[in-house]
Amino acid sequence: MGQTVSAAQLVARCRDGDQEAWAALVERFSRYVYAIATQGFRLREHDAEDVFQEVFAKVYERLDSLRSDEAIQPWIAQLTRRVCVDRLRSGSREDTTDESELAADPDEDAIARIDDALDVHDAMAGLSENCREVLDRFFARDETYRTIGEALELPAGTIASRISRCLVKLREELEGRKPVPTQSGGQVSV
Repeated sequence: MGQTVSAAQLVARCRDGDQEAWAALVERFSRYVYAIATQGFRLREHDAEDVFQEVFAKVYERLDSLRSDEAIQPWIAQLTRRVCVDRLRSGSREDTTDESELAADPDEDAIARIDDALDVHDAMAGLSENCREVLDRFFARDETYRTIGEALELPAGTIASRISRCLVKLREELEGRKPVPTQSGGQVSV
């Protein structure tokens, strides 16, 4: 199943009993749930794994209660927050002796960064293979224009303009996912 399938399409397929879609849905959101637990709530690894299991069990059981397939990401985030809070309240963290730590709010900035990263990851899936590769090489792998140019058999000078055009496409993908007050510039083809 390709990465270009939207989360909402995966949800619809899951409702129809498609096990491959369920596996793809879990894969798509697994790092998201784990990151909320470890970065947002600072749970230890084994607690985060328990949260992961519980969240996806609830998603599986309650998928039919989701009002809109497009709301899967915020719904999973909400379920994850609730399970993390329950986990903290249950006192399952062996090293927690300070009561104030149990009552501490999650790191909302970390959760916002996690949400943004997932949005960018999903928007990247809507780009052409060429754009995904050049942006991944430049931003994720921190490769130079020269290294990217050699790998893609393009002049290094072409890489900067390709990155720029691909970033415009990425912004358009992101703006298409969220309402924005003003739309920017025209279409740029890559």
